[in-house]
Amino acid sequence: MTNDRLFLPQGCPADIVIAPDIRLPEICIVQHAILENAAHAIIATDVAGTIVYFNSAAQKMLGYSWDEVVGKSSPALFHLPEEVVARAEMLSSELNRAIAGEFEVFTARLEDSESDESDWTYVRKDGSQFPVNLAITALRDSSGSVQGYLGIASDISERRHLEQELRIAATAFESQAAIMVTDARRRILRVNPAFTKLTGYAPEEAIGRLPSLLKSGRQDASFYLEMWRSLEQTRHWQGEIWNRRKGGEVYPEWLTISAVYDDQGKLTNYVSTFSDISNLKVAESEIHHLAFYDPLTALPNRRLLLNRLDKARQTGKRNSQYGALLIIDLDHFKTLNDTLGHEFGDRLLVEVAQRLKACIREGDTAARQGGDEFVVMLEELGSDPGAAGVQAETVAEKIRSELCRPYILQDDTEYFRSASIGISLFRAQDKSLDVLMKQADIALYKAKDAGRNAIRFFDDAMQTALDERAGLEGGLRNALARDEFLLYVQPQVDSARRLIGGEALLRWQPPGQAMVAPNDFIPLAEETGLIVPIGLWVLDTACAALRRWAADEPTRELFMAVNVSARQFRQADFVDQVSAALARHQARPQLLKLELTESLLLDNVEEVVVKMQALRQLGVRFSLDDFGTGYASLAYLKRFPFEQLKVDRSFIRDITSDPDDAAIVRAIIAMGNALRLNVVAEGVEEDGQHGFLVEHGCRFFQGYLFGRPMPFAEFEQRLDQLAGPAD
Repeated sequence: MTNDRLFLPQGCPADIVIAPDIRLPEICIVQHAILENAAHAIIATDVAGTIVYFNSAAQKMLGYSWDEVVGKSSPALFHLPEEVVARAEMLSSELNRAIAGEFEVFTARLEDSESDESDWTYVRKDGSQFPVNLAITALRDSSGSVQGYLGIASDISERRHLEQELRIAATAFESQAAIMVTDARRRILRVNPAFTKLTGYAPEEAIGRLPSLLKSGRQDASFYLEMWRSLEQTRHWQGEIWNRRKGGEVYPEWLTISAVYDDQGKLTNYVSTFSDISNLKVAESEIHHLAFYDPLTALPNRRLLLNRLDKARQTGKRNSQYGALLIIDLDHFKTLNDTLGHEFGDRLLVEVAQRLKACIREGDTAARQGGDEFVVMLEELGSDPGAAGVQAETVAEKIRSELCRPYILQDDTEYFRSASIGISLFRAQDKSLDVLMKQADIALYKAKDAGRNAIRFFDDAMQTALDERAGLEGGLRNALARDEFLLYVQPQVDSARRLIGGEALLRWQPPGQAMVAPNDFIPLAEETGLIVPIGLWVLDTACAALRRWAADEPTRELFMAVNVSARQFRQADFVDQVSAALARHQARPQLLKLELTESLLLDNVEEVVVKMQALRQLGVRFSLDDFGTGYASLAYLKRFPFEQLKVDRSFIRDITSDPDDAAIVRAIIAMGNALRLNVVAEGVEEDGQHGFLVEHGCRFFQGYLFGRPMPFAEFEQRLDQLAGPAD
């Protein structure tokens, strides 16, 4: 077959053979070289679609050699028949009658135009398919008649892939999750509709601003520093964060941030996606509550109790603090359930739970094990087991008392129930959880065996000590009414050992028993609050003694020192109490000296100063007791109207043998004299101590060397002996 009338651009000097029987007489060598070295596939056909030219790029793209395609039909080799049919239907339904005329249908639209460009699917020799952009140009002769066609095909696989990626990205950007894109400096570049819906900020309100416009303030600076450090190291961060909507509402969200880098490894953007997890948090809270809390009383259940108990043991290991486990069982609860029904039993349990929570500190735990059994865990009770046991017993007694109060379960009818309580102390990990629970259970059984409505410890020795303490407290509560207290007096002398007054000291003499040491009952009186009425009795008795002394010449000018506890002094009407006692016995206020400890001066300073000044106006004088053992400073001595300070006996004991104690005492005496305060040395028992103190300027003394505490009658009988100077 020859085609000596087929022209490409005219003006070339010679024919070029492109197939044994096909010539393109007017194509020049230069143009042929351009076609062969073109980057795109170039295919030329005659008007029937037979391939007459197939360049190197086309051979590479489609996998065919020149000889395999030249002289064959282009549609049959490279095109999908369905695409040709689809194009035919698009051009004209009348041209879709015969499949044999497919190429004519395809080329019909070129009769009236020079070129056509569209996307097609090509088929390689190996059968694989790929998209191309095909531009077809009609080749005409000098008369304008179409003699063939020139097709230029470009592989657009990468472009199609990028377009698909863009479509996916666009679809993702319109997702239900909020998306925010920032530049490398964290300025917002773009947000999606979900962002606006979630945060309330329109795109124009957010773009150009920093993401911190959403900050809630719940996370501190260290949280954000760690977040950005993770992004720098791993290029990714995700986690839970609290943000704030435009309207001010704070909400939890799950945030994911990815850092975007270009081909050179330079940071270009941050892409953040986040969603509101409020409902999830609510669900988590509900699940947690169901797992760890009793549904009836809302108290922690056994599972949470054991978890907290284990943590408490670990904490105790670090700080050597004791804790206590209290198991509480309602007495005869089954009887109430059987007679009134479970509805009323549940009401009682709810009320018990509320009373338990009111009896414990914030850091302690009240839990329900099941049925009518509750558990209380007390933490940080101190490093001394005895003191820890006392605290645990105090709380247990408070609980027992509260649970004995009447319950209103229906109408106005009162129901009474008591409780038995077992206690086991623990510290660190000296006991396993099982052992600790068993010991508390054993203690509970002891309480029930004792007749119920009782408290028992697992430790027999501690139970004995607490029984003794309970007996002591019971006796102390009745001692005042039974007139069992005595007031002793210990002489105070000057440097020449002349009697100048005495300190009133409290003693307790239960009938038919040995006298109770002050160190045994005074701390208990302080703890129980009984020190207030007892202290008032001491004050009244001391004023009565002053009035009696005023009637005798030898005692007329002697003063009386009375110790006042911090709790007693803090009573709102303390000034009135002192004034009333003085007036009642017509005692001279100038001879009454109130001794205060340093601990009183640490709290409510202004209130203390006001009371002291009011009493000073009455004539009452003040002494600072046990100086040097607490936190007293020059500021206290300057601000409070003290006349005297007493050096604690612990410094006096070794002044003749311990250089440190001697130096401390010398300094206290010098300071007191410089501030015009009378310095009294307590606990002087030896002549050597007295000589040392006199040598260094101490003027007043108290101790066994000058007289032990004694009843007032004995004191008054020995006035001649006590009032004169030593031989």
